[in-house]
Amino acid sequence: MAEQLNLTLPVRTALGRDDFFVSPANAMALGLVESWPNWPGGKLVIAGPHGAGKTHLVHVWAALCDARIVAASDLTQDLIPDLSQSPVAVEDVPEIAGNAEVEAALFHLHNLTLAEGHTLLLTGDRDPKHWGLTLPDLNSRMQGTTVATLDQPDDTLLTVVLAKLFNDRQLTPHPDTIPYLVRQMDRSFEAAQSLVSALDHLSLSEKRPVTRALAKRVLDASTG
Repeated sequence: MAEQLNLTLPVRTALGRDDFFVSPANAMALGLVESWPNWPGGKLVIAGPHGAGKTHLVHVWAALCDARIVAASDLTQDLIPDLSQSPVAVEDVPEIAGNAEVEAALFHLHNLTLAEGHTLLLTGDRDPKHWGLTLPDLNSRMQGTTVATLDQPDDTLLTVVLAKLFNDRQLTPHPDTIPYLVRQMDRSFEAAQSLVSALDHLSLSEKRPVTRALAKRVLDASTG
């Protein structure tokens, strides 16, 4: 018998404003992002756990003001003059903590962007005072930035997040699957991403639809 191929479909993440579901966990952060011309000092930090929607909010903001988006770890001094000529978002700033060269590049980007009259958006998985930055001038500027915090999801937001994650992977779970996951899973965005990824893999490998029974197997495996 010919071997069946396990074809993995691409994950297409929807990052538009219409795809962003507003709940008490993220409403304040969205409001701050959409008020970008009035940010104190021309800058804002979005802080929240992995999977909470930071990148989605960055793309919402970038569409509003035609901003550039760059990963903090990709910053180099030669990029700064070009990046500073428009609004710019720098993602995952804590990842460069302790890297003197990249911290210095971010410090210069911060100063030059604001001096040019543009706005600066930064993201991290926690408050800037816990980023561990070692360049004193950069650390003080980050800690002096207004912070928009994304909280862990309530039931309604977790339901929507799961639906979106399944849709991004072109999966259609049985109607009772998501309500079951919401009742049984750890209440975090990271857990939602891990579960949907595991369900996608198991569904493909066994050629089965995404059902409550399949979800129970994944949950049981994740708890050992």
